[in-house]
Amino acid sequence: MFYSLLAEGEQIFQEVGQKAEQIGYTGFAVAMIGVAICVLLCGIGSAIGLFKTGTAAAGVLGEAPDKFGKVLVLVLLPATQGIYGFIIGIIASGSVSSAMTLSQGWAMLGAVMPMAVSGLITGIFQGKSAVNCIYAVGKQDSLGGKLIIYPAMIEFYAILGLIISIMLIPLI
Repeated sequence: MFYSLLAEGEQIFQEVGQKAEQIGYTGFAVAMIGVAICVLLCGIGSAIGLFKTGTAAAGVLGEAPDKFGKVLVLVLLPATQGIYGFIIGIIASGSVSSAMTLSQGWAMLGAVMPMAVSGLITGIFQGKSAVNCIYAVGKQDSLGGKLIIYPAMIEFYAILGLIISIMLIPLI
């Protein structure tokens, strides 16, 4: 029974693929949608993180404007995810061609997803982590350099997503 369901599913998948190609749904379109999703999700994660850190910094700097230099680095940390997404967008768009098959298009979409997902999630959580560090710098100025390490640990996972996507894109 399982094998008959599997065979039926495979037949349906092939029919859908043929129909998609007939109406112009090509690998190029799927690949470009993947690239756009990657850039957008990384940008959204970065924007949310920057909103959180910018808001926290405004509150701290309203009371202690002299802490601007120490707070600035913490505010900008979530911006890197947007940059990473943009880098993957440039690299991936260089590998996309109008002659891509549908399976190559899906492969490209899959190749950019590690960066898309990690960029979205780490941008948001790095912003949340940096917010608490900004508040701590507001209370005790000497913690500025030490606290950068906590949101930077979250950065490691964004870098892993970047590296995985860079490794997968040339395989298509």
